[in-house]
Amino acid sequence: MIVIAHLSDVHLDGDRRAADRTRAVMEYLDGLPHDLDAVLVSGDIADHGEDAEYKEAAELLRSRHPLVVCPGNHDERTAFRRGLLGEEAPSTLPVDQVLRGDGFVLAVCDSSVPGADHGLLEETTLAWLDGVLSDTPRETPVLVAFHHPPAELHTPYVDEIRQFGEERLAALVERHPHLTAFLCGHAHTAAATTFAGRPLLVAPGVVSTLRLPWEGRTGASEHVHLDEPPAVAFHVLGDDGRLTTHYRVVVDRRQLRPSRVRVSRPEVIR
Repeated sequence: MIVIAHLSDVHLDGDRRAADRTRAVMEYLDGLPHDLDAVLVSGDIADHGEDAEYKEAAELLRSRHPLVVCPGNHDERTAFRRGLLGEEAPSTLPVDQVLRGDGFVLAVCDSSVPGADHGLLEETTLAWLDGVLSDTPRETPVLVAFHHPPAELHTPYVDEIRQFGEERLAALVERHPHLTAFLCGHAHTAAATTFAGRPLLVAPGVVSTLRLPWEGRTGASEHVHLDEPPAVAFHVLGDDGRLTTHYRVVVDRRQLRPSRVRVSRPEVIR
């Protein structure tokens, strides 16, 4: 059994709120009684793409489990590389990475477009992904991750800035039957749908939760819930090759007050 934890959209900005929520999730993962095969953080690491934010991210996004982080539309590639990958040479090329685990491959693509909020996989990234899939034996499942979902989620605020040019990615899928699923973030909501005949699994947001179109709002710009707790997804690949995803809300136990409710002994039902 392969277990991958998936979180997204931490939006670290130097403020205590985002840091505390990120810390709670990472401490929860590190405190699990079993080892995870990977931890994926699928973008929007920094809120403004600044060096100080990536310095904070480097401190908070530490794990005893194998960890891989990709950029989102709020990230800046050169600062991301410098702060999280230790690469000093300036570069605006896509940050594409691969994690080869025991019995699986996690290919992490950069769907960000410098200076824009929508997503697009550059031709070099698609060629790189095609190479990773071609070099991986057909019996080994490959999960492909990026920030922007390549399909509509019926959430207008997010759908306007989703990943476009997705027909090129769909064409690539047809050549690689061992591409098992797509993992993404960006939407700030736990969601599950399909793309190109594969599962498309969206991680919940850490910093906030998307307000769905049928949920009430008090203002036109009120797009997210700020009072919902952070959450994480667990993607489980069974020995039979079937993929299951669990979503888990994470509560910082240090912020919980002890209950003062006295529980009385239940009456015996005769």
